[in-house]
Amino acid sequence: MIITDKALQFRENIGNPIRVGIIGAGYMSKGLINQIERYTSGMKVVAISNRTIDKALGCYHQAGITDVAIVNNASQLSDAISHEQYAVCQHSSILCEADGVDIIVEATGTIDYAASSVLNAVKHHKPVVLLNAELDATLGPILKYYADQSGVILTGSDGDQPGVIMNLYRFVKGLGFDPLVAGNIKGFLDFHKNPDDMAEYAKKAGQNVNMITSFTDGTKIAFEQASVANATGMVVNKRGMNAFRSTDHVDELTQLYDIDELKSLGGIVDYAVGPKPGPGVYVFATTDDPLSKDYLNYLKLGKGPLYSFYTPYHLCFFEVPNSIVRTFHFNDAVMAPLDGPVVEVVTAAKQNLKAGDTLDGFGGYTSYGVCENYEASRSENLLPIGLTEGVKLKRDVAKDAIITFDDIEILNDQLSFQLYQEQLAHFAPKPVAVG
Repeated sequence: MIITDKALQFRENIGNPIRVGIIGAGYMSKGLINQIERYTSGMKVVAISNRTIDKALGCYHQAGITDVAIVNNASQLSDAISHEQYAVCQHSSILCEADGVDIIVEATGTIDYAASSVLNAVKHHKPVVLLNAELDATLGPILKYYADQSGVILTGSDGDQPGVIMNLYRFVKGLGFDPLVAGNIKGFLDFHKNPDDMAEYAKKAGQNVNMITSFTDGTKIAFEQASVANATGMVVNKRGMNAFRSTDHVDELTQLYDIDELKSLGGIVDYAVGPKPGPGVYVFATTDDPLSKDYLNYLKLGKGPLYSFYTPYHLCFFEVPNSIVRTFHFNDAVMAPLDGPVVEVVTAAKQNLKAGDTLDGFGGYTSYGVCENYEASRSENLLPIGLTEGVKLKRDVAKDAIITFDDIEILNDQLSFQLYQEQLAHFAPKPVAVG
């Protein structure tokens, strides 16, 4: 990214790299560590935390780093960093508490464990970059509140679709236009896919099968778009979003919206399945300025009233170093909740479920996630899918029905439920006028 490259080169030249600690050693972390260590000036992954130490060591080894210490407490990690020794550890608390770690990247895709790590990091005044839309969409507002109290940034990341949307949203807004749709593009969607269906694909891709399943069944895109909604104030115009299916160019989707409805709602988050040019994101915006309209038409963006801006790719971990330097060096959050939840990802049953069944979280056999406005979600007492792992049903739920808190035995001993209750208390739902 322009500007960030110069900042990183400056840090490299003065011998003061940004010292990064990474929590998680999965698919994205592996690529990110390789990207930083091989290709990013002015930045260093000083430590990796992972519950399986061998995976953390493997991330370093594939980046060409073999001299790595295994540390067991924050003091040992601080000492290793002071001697420019790479290190791995089992517990995220060690990264969060150690001196010499400037910024944390949370990349586990978990809820409870990640929430605990974020709270510990901000308590120790470390900014956090999330590669975890699941956590952001479920508990981002209350976690950001704690980050604000500690005077540090909690942010989403460049590269993943929400961050790419936010960059495009800020760009379009900066041109003086009014963004009315913040959209995401999917290639395939089947709400009822389960890990058995996706096992072979996940194995070939070298990824976690539950994560792959959450991509396929729409839960992941719901998490992503809820994060965008919470960072922009946009809502959904219907439960689950429109999910238009089209093989046309993304520009043609502008014709599918009622601009008066969009304006009345203050803009919406949405997604489409199958449009060209393929993977990417879009922002549809409008303007009332006659001269701007003339120039946009001259510049081949058409006559409006909606104008299409899109980014035809998202580069995942390749762009995360930009997020790190933006956050730490420039104090600029890529994306963060504005002021409490706007949209939640609620839980729909993948199959007919019986009283006594245990829900298995996102990307599993029992449920998928759909977006709903916070005010509607709370008035109906709907259950966020980020809270579902290990939860037992008290009564039967039909396939595709939305599960509520009344349907489950609440796990009050889990951190995620405790934080969610705090979030409810701290951010009262605000009425949303949905046409």
